[in-house]
Amino acid sequence: MNFAVIGSGGREHSICYKLKQSTRIKKLICIPGNGGTQNIAKNIVEDISDFNAIYKIIKSENIDIVIVGPEQPLVEGLVDYLNKKKTRVFGPNKFSSQLEGSKAFMKNLCKNNNIPTASFGVFDKFDGASNFIQNLKVPIVVKADGLAAGKGVFICKTKEDALIKAKEILEGKFKSSNKVIIEEFLYGEELSYFIIVDENSYNFFGTAQDHKRVGEGDIGLNTGGMGAFSPAPFLTNKLEDKIKKKIIEPTLKAMKNLGEPYKGFLYVGLMIKDGEPYLIEYNIRMGDPECQVLMMRLETDLVEIIDCATRNKLSNLEIKWSEKKSITIVLCAKGYPSNYIRNSEIKNLEKIKLDKNNQIFHASTYKKDNKFYSNGGRVLNITSSSKNLIEARNKSLINIKKIDWVDGFFRKDIAWRAIDNK
Repeated sequence: MNFAVIGSGGREHSICYKLKQSTRIKKLICIPGNGGTQNIAKNIVEDISDFNAIYKIIKSENIDIVIVGPEQPLVEGLVDYLNKKKTRVFGPNKFSSQLEGSKAFMKNLCKNNNIPTASFGVFDKFDGASNFIQNLKVPIVVKADGLAAGKGVFICKTKEDALIKAKEILEGKFKSSNKVIIEEFLYGEELSYFIIVDENSYNFFGTAQDHKRVGEGDIGLNTGGMGAFSPAPFLTNKLEDKIKKKIIEPTLKAMKNLGEPYKGFLYVGLMIKDGEPYLIEYNIRMGDPECQVLMMRLETDLVEIIDCATRNKLSNLEIKWSEKKSITIVLCAKGYPSNYIRNSEIKNLEKIKLDKNNQIFHASTYKKDNKFYSNGGRVLNITSSSKNLIEARNKSLINIKKIDWVDGFFRKDIAWRAIDNK
């Protein structure tokens, strides 16, 4: 089969890596791809918001199935566009993409269907937001309604800070947002639970935990993700049953009742408090960097999985996972998540032996004259698998030491809570 993967990050590189392992794959293209994907797929540089241009590439390359990696083209309606063109595409449509594209939509869905989540208010005027903030205990969570590249969530330690952040959002700090969501802060353990969904059923698609804060010990600014590990260490059968019955199944039923059944990957961001799951957020695609560790542990043919999902045949498929633990450490450009360095050369990547337990997934790189360069932001995902998390992390750290890149930095403590609590 001929596959196209839309996107240019570490998530898309890891998806390409897994697809490439299938005996069923004939052609693999990545639009636009990065310095790493070009080693396993044909990169075609195009603006992924130009749907017509994307469709022309898909037709000229005789693509059978398209996988849409990032949230932006999903929220903008790429799946709807390709469906009208009779192209097989994996991902949710524009309406369903509101589960991530509008936090207000998601929170109201929870309210209307008794799905456990933090108490909240949605406001488009500052006075309402201000009154709500005054009645909450600190810390207070302030969120932009629309997409904000992982940077639209603020955990405010004072009411003054919450008021400032709410005002900034309502005054247009994020182009996608004219509403602000104010939430109570939930204490507990975070868990990322993934499923893959077709019109008739859903399958478990792994667990992971990521680290959003830029600094070691989970301090500092929020980022798109500084690293992740899989599986999550504290998921029990009892907790998993609660997640399915209280959160996932009511959500999928609600979407069907709205006449828009959800299809695609669904990332369920949870807070576990006293053994009970609360929904923090939905992402309408694989997480990044969680996808990287999940692709290392996935044993079932990804081509087979996506083929079944696009034909509504997931119920016939058993998805198998390795017992190994996997960790990815994100190597970022200095200055991230604020102003960061671009266009600096990354040396010695060839010194790392890549195999089923060690991979480098590129995120923001390009190749020129046989040399790799950074595009800034989150640049490389140094990913390893082993029998335990300590060994997996040590492997990744050893591999990072082999890389010569003076403009990069990383967190050495990925999975610290899971490791320290053993």
